[in-house]
Amino acid sequence: MCAPTAWTDRPRTDPSGKGTCVPGSPGLTEAETRVCAAIERRSADLLDDLRRHVAIPTGHNHTPGLDETREIFTARLRRLGASVELVPGDAPPAWLASGGSDGAIPPTAVCARTSGRESLSPVLIAGHLDTVHDPAGAFRELLIASDGKTAVGPGCVDMKGGLVIAVAALEALEEAGIDASWTFLLNSDEETGTYCSERAIRDVSKRHAFGIALEPALPGGELAIERGGSGQFYVECRGRSAHVGREFEKGVSAVTALARALVAIGAMPDLERGKIVNVGPIEGGAATNAVPDRARAWGNVRYRTPEVAAELRAELEALATGADAMPSVRVDMSFNRPAKPMMPATERLGLAARSAAEALGQRLPFASTGGVCDGNVMQDAGLPTIDTLGVRGGKLHTTEEWIELASLVERCQLLAVLIARLSSGAIENEG
Repeated sequence: MCAPTAWTDRPRTDPSGKGTCVPGSPGLTEAETRVCAAIERRSADLLDDLRRHVAIPTGHNHTPGLDETREIFTARLRRLGASVELVPGDAPPAWLASGGSDGAIPPTAVCARTSGRESLSPVLIAGHLDTVHDPAGAFRELLIASDGKTAVGPGCVDMKGGLVIAVAALEALEEAGIDASWTFLLNSDEETGTYCSERAIRDVSKRHAFGIALEPALPGGELAIERGGSGQFYVECRGRSAHVGREFEKGVSAVTALARALVAIGAMPDLERGKIVNVGPIEGGAATNAVPDRARAWGNVRYRTPEVAAELRAELEALATGADAMPSVRVDMSFNRPAKPMMPATERLGLAARSAAEALGQRLPFASTGGVCDGNVMQDAGLPTIDTLGVRGGKLHTTEEWIELASLVERCQLLAVLIARLSSGAIENEG
């Protein structure tokens, strides 16, 4: 998951987490109680499972680790009766290429279990296998704190913990004899923009009634009920090379041209309107005694509304020149994660999650965030989606990434109860 930006996470609706319950669900049913008891008995297994997956490196598009993790999870889902399809990935834009990747295009695993009961509403559960951590780095295992309450490890909260509890929740539902119709989608490129798997996510989303994404909870345990949008852009400047000492006047510096463009980009943000622009990394020049003929930069934008997104597009496009200009400026961009506003159907889904949490004695406040995830894509495809239903923890994308171990059981129980209720058709998906 991309970390929240300066468009800060903020409470929504009722910060206490106590709100309107979904009718008829103030407590747990007998079957739900059985499911929760089964999950409680699996607490040691959940920790062992997390330890196993944290030890498998899946950062930087590390194909061996991604393949191994995908096979472990799909094998377990097959045992639950799911059919498994590996959907080939699409190539990301060439201008987006960055270091650290082996260049492979990973597939997306679509694991579907359909019930024989037509009344059951299909639930799409989405999770990503990839992390941001260097497979060759020293941060390689789950280390439990001396008090036994927390642990640190690469991807433990974003989102290996979420994957572990989701599969366990589905296994517990099966064990308790609760019928459910679901699809578990596992992609491998969420951390790099979902370019390979976006088409698969959109196609699968159209066949479901509700969406759940397994991103970790927000810092206070909140449910992200709405998110901002995000896009990537690329600026490449071309000039003319020349020897600095002999023919400086014949050269045209691409670095200077890029600097001018970056000054214009630096004037674009408007925090009050949720309009954010960030640049990095930057490349340009090879030697101090040569006028650089090429310079380039990559950047990221964040926005709350389609109107601000359109404004950003126009401002970035205005930087470009014709190909014959000297220097020339080329701009590429992709705004593939639109903003995810709270819609009526999304709010009902959030209230259903809150009702399940209350039945379990848990709090589930609502919040907004500027971070983005695959839930943005799912909802843009027409599927009411809530996310941050994964585990609790913090310091994502750092070597101090940590998980609150009690949340393994708590969030697994919440997922199981919510999936059971959504599958039963107790929650209407209208509007």
